[in-house]
Amino acid sequence: MTKPLKLKPFDAARYLDTEAAVVAFLTDAFESGDDAVLQEALQTAARARGMSEVARSAGLGRESLYKALQPHAHPRFATVRKVMLALGVKLTVVPDKCAVRAAKVKRAG
Repeated sequence: MTKPLKLKPFDAARYLDTEAAVVAFLTDAFESGDDAVLQEALQTAARARGMSEVARSAGLGRESLYKALQPHAHPRFATVRKVMLALGVKLTVVPDKCAVRAAKVKRAG
C-alpha cells in the first residue's frame, strides 16, 4: 500500500521573489478587470514582500493593511496607490486600443 501524497496549498507569494514577477503578477490581475482579483493580488504581493514592511512603507498600520486587502473590503484608491508604491509599482495610463476602435465604429455606424 502506498502512502497518499501530501500536497501543500498553492501560494503564489512563494514565487513573487523578483520585481519582474511582482510586476507581471499585478499586471495580469489588473488586466483581468476584476477588482477582487486585483485586491487579492495586492494582498499576495504584500505577503510576499512582508506585510509589516509594506505597511510601514505605505504609511499604514499593519492591521489597517490587512483590513484593506481582505476579501470584500473596499479600500480607498489612496490606500491602493500607497500599497502599490510600497511594492515598487505604479499605474500607467495608456490608450485601450480595443475601446478606441469600438468607439470609432460606433460613431461611424
